[in-house]
Amino acid sequence: MSTGVAQQDIPEAIPRPRKTSYYGSRPATGDVPSRTNSSGTPLRETFAAPPSRPMTAFSTSASLVPKNKTRMRSTMLEDPSTLEKPWVSTKDPYARIAYFVTYSVAFLGIAASAARCYFGYKSVPLITANLCMVLDEDFTADTDTTFGPNGNWFREVQLGGFGNGEFEMTTSSSSNSYTSNGYLYLTPTLTSDIIGTDSVFNGFTYNLTDCTYNVTNPEALPGSTNSTSFDATAYYQSCGAVSNSTTGAIINPVQSARITTRQSASIRYGKVEVRAKLPRGDWLWPAIWMLPVNNTYGPWPMSGEIDIMESRGNARTYPDQGIDYVRGSLNWGPLSFLNAVSKTFGWWTQRRTDYGEDFHTYTLEWTEQFLRIYVDSRLHYMLELSFNEPFFTRGDFPSVVQNGTQPIVLQNPWVNGTNASPFDQPFYLIINLAVGGTNGWFPDNAGNKPWLDNSNTAMRDFATAQDQWYPTWGSDGESGSFIVDSVKMWQIC
Repeated sequence: MSTGVAQQDIPEAIPRPRKTSYYGSRPATGDVPSRTNSSGTPLRETFAAPPSRPMTAFSTSASLVPKNKTRMRSTMLEDPSTLEKPWVSTKDPYARIAYFVTYSVAFLGIAASAARCYFGYKSVPLITANLCMVLDEDFTADTDTTFGPNGNWFREVQLGGFGNGEFEMTTSSSSNSYTSNGYLYLTPTLTSDIIGTDSVFNGFTYNLTDCTYNVTNPEALPGSTNSTSFDATAYYQSCGAVSNSTTGAIINPVQSARITTRQSASIRYGKVEVRAKLPRGDWLWPAIWMLPVNNTYGPWPMSGEIDIMESRGNARTYPDQGIDYVRGSLNWGPLSFLNAVSKTFGWWTQRRTDYGEDFHTYTLEWTEQFLRIYVDSRLHYMLELSFNEPFFTRGDFPSVVQNGTQPIVLQNPWVNGTNASPFDQPFYLIINLAVGGTNGWFPDNAGNKPWLDNSNTAMRDFATAQDQWYPTWGSDGESGSFIVDSVKMWQIC
C-alpha cells in the first residue's frame, strides 16, 4: 500500500473559439502557418486581439450594475410645518368675488349662446301647412312620352329673343330637348349644322312652322302687352327670320330648348325642388324660373317673376360670376321698364368647384308670409324675403317717372292685393337654356365678350366669334348640356 499523497486530476484548459468579428469571420490563426520575424519572434495576426495582461494588485473589475445610493436631502428645503400659508388662516374676500364673477360670466355666456341658437332657430320661417304633390317628374319615360299630349312638359318654340335679345332659337327638336337614362337634357346645337354657315349670314329665310307664339302670348312673356288681340309684327319676329349681310341681320346661330309646365302644373304657395347639373360653356345661360299663369296685375314685370336659379356657363375666371355662382331673384315693378329686381336678389357660390361638376338641388319655399330660394340647404339661401310690407312700399318708387319726354305718374298696380302681391297668384315652372342676350345679363367688356348690347349687329358679332366660344361647350354633348335629374312641385293644401 503506497503512502504517497493522492494527486488530483487537473483538467486541461480548453481553448475557446474567437467570436466572429462585426465585419465578418476570418480564418482562425491556427489554420494558417504562423508568421515570425527574422529573429524568430512570432508576429501577431492581423485583426487578432492582443494578449491578456496578468492581473495585479491594482487591477479592478468595474461593476456594470450601478449601486443604489441614498439621495442626500437638500438643505434648502424647510420643514413643511414651518411654511407660512396666510391664505389658510385669513380669507381674501376678493378671491371669493373673483370666483363667483368668473363662473357667472361663463354661465351667462353659455346661456346667451343657447338662447341665441334657440331664438335663431325659431325665427327661421318654415312651411307649417300641409303640402300636396302637384308634379313628381323623374324623366324615366322616353322623349315622346315626356313631351307628348299626356306629358308634363310643353316645348316653347320661338326665335324672337324672349324679351332679352337672346341669340338662340328654341325648338321642338329631340336634338335640343330629350330624355336619356333617367335624365332630361337641354342641349345647344349650331344652326349652321342644318342650313350651312353661309345661310346663317345671308340670303336665307328661316320659318318655325311649329312656333308656339300664339299659345304662350301675350299673357305671360316679358315685354308683351296685356291684350289678347293678335300682334302680327310680334308673331313674325318670334316665328321667322331672314339673313341679310347688308343689314347685318342673321338667322339665330344656336338652337336650344325651353320647356314649361304651363299646361300641366302650377302652384299658388308651396314648394319646388329641381335637381340639376349646369352646363359649362361661354355665354350659356341656364335658368329655372316661374311666371304667372295669368297676368292678373298687368304685363311683365307687374305680375311678377320668380327666378329659382340663374347662372352663367362661363368658367370660374369670368369676372362677373361664372359657373361657380348661382343666383335667385324676384322681378317686379309698376311699369314694363321699371323693374325692382335689384332690391330682391342674392346668390351663393362654390369656393373650390362649380355647379357644372355635379348635381345640386335648387329649392323654392313660398307661403303667404315669406319666400325663400336656396341651393342644397337652407343654410345656402340665395334669397329669403318676408312679406311684411307691400311691394309698392318696398320698392320706394318715385311718384313720377320720365319715359322719354313724357312724364308718367306712378300708380300702385297691387293696391287691391296683399303684402305678397304680385306673388300671390298661381305660377308655373320654366326650365330653359338660353345663349347670350342684350339685356345686360352678360355685362359689356367683361370676359372678352364679343358683342355690345346696344349694337344693331350684336347677334352677328356673336356668331362671327364662334371659333372662340363654341370649343368651350365641349364635344361630348354632356359638358354643354343642362341636365335635370328630377322636378318636384307641391301646393299648400
